[in-house]
Amino acid sequence: MTADTLATAPVGGPSLPQERRLVTAIPGPRSQELLARKAVAVAAGVGHTVPVATVAAGGGVIVDADGNSLIDLGSGIAVTTVGAAHPKVVEAIAAQAAQFTHTCFMISPYDSYVAVAEALNRLTPGDHEKKSALFNSGAEAVENAVKIARKHTGRQAVVAFDHAYHGRTNLTMALTAKAMPYKSGFGPFASEIYRVPASYPLRDGLTGPDAAARAITLIEKQIGADNLAAVIIEPIQGEGGFIVPADGFLPAVAEWCTANGVVFIADEVQSGFARTGAMFASELFGVVPDLVTTAKGIAGGMPLAAVTGRAEIMDASHTGGLGGTYGGNPVACAAALAAIDAYETEGLVERAQQIGDRIRARFTDLQATDARIAEVRGAGAMMAVEFADPATGAPDAALTGAVAKACIAEGVVVLTCGTFGNVIRFLPPLTIGDALLDEGLDVVAAALAAN
Repeated sequence: MTADTLATAPVGGPSLPQERRLVTAIPGPRSQELLARKAVAVAAGVGHTVPVATVAAGGGVIVDADGNSLIDLGSGIAVTTVGAAHPKVVEAIAAQAAQFTHTCFMISPYDSYVAVAEALNRLTPGDHEKKSALFNSGAEAVENAVKIARKHTGRQAVVAFDHAYHGRTNLTMALTAKAMPYKSGFGPFASEIYRVPASYPLRDGLTGPDAAARAITLIEKQIGADNLAAVIIEPIQGEGGFIVPADGFLPAVAEWCTANGVVFIADEVQSGFARTGAMFASELFGVVPDLVTTAKGIAGGMPLAAVTGRAEIMDASHTGGLGGTYGGNPVACAAALAAIDAYETEGLVERAQQIGDRIRARFTDLQATDARIAEVRGAGAMMAVEFADPATGAPDAALTGAVAKACIAEGVVVLTCGTFGNVIRFLPPLTIGDALLDEGLDVVAAALAAN
């Protein structure tokens, strides 16, 4: 792509025509040009899912350099929940950038960092006294939540769960369950990390209390509560397959943590900020975490993350023990305040519920005639379809990959996930219209029928 290409790119945001439009095959020639440059200039370990050169995005579409307009059912992995160029976010970014782009909050503080912390303290589950600290990414938030929990308890061990995903740094790779592509060849990993089974109703057949009892027994016998600083879990597991735990699982684990002085950390990086039809997924299960990690949807696409939790736990660290040069960058904070305003004033929690209802209804209907759909699950606009062999129940990654590839070729961005690679996940921006969403689901259904 040349400077001329960028100069003539369409304006992003909701002003983009909300349509699926294929001008060329995907990838088109200009996208191929960028991908060729990427192959030479960018490390091979940085992959991509959709072979296009994006020049604009907004509402429910992504436009590439060849003029193709793709329906976006991925939101940059749940990041652009308010849309890729929400007017409030764009305006807030521009205004703040004109004032100053950085001072480092640890050098000279500024209002927007404090305002984001105040908003998070108000919005996260529970009415107890809370405090927050801001960082750059979900993995950074998780690392710091573990640091805080260890400092508070004076203990070292941390429990994560099967199918978990918590990041790609050394500590968070240790917490993450799946080897490829996240962990293979990158060890050794951080110590004192332990793993126990989660609740996976489709595959374990256990009730929530029984699944919790299984996990707690392993914790008590193999680790010991007195050695355990924290239990960390995604209320709805993300990369592991959008696994919704059975009723009663999360409350039982959280109650055990409270009884044993263990910090219960809810990783809401992917499930937070209206995505599940609640502001935070923990609310769906009646759970009040001790600490909550957030990122992704927090700031409309700007890099920002946070740990929010009980004030007495958050204050465990000595002064200077938490922070980072870019953590709580003022431009990202301005974007977050605008995004939070959109969540609270534009009915986006309710919109997520409506989107989820449409996706669930569509694939539940398909499931009645296609036994390869093993389960339709999720909450709000965080929905998934798991595919399996009807005869054996074995995960069908080949079908999943074929369907996703066919959708992208037809101008619909879909993402796969799951420990077994057999899940298609739906994470549309909450700004997508019903007609565009339904058209995208039509393409997915056609791809499934053709494979």
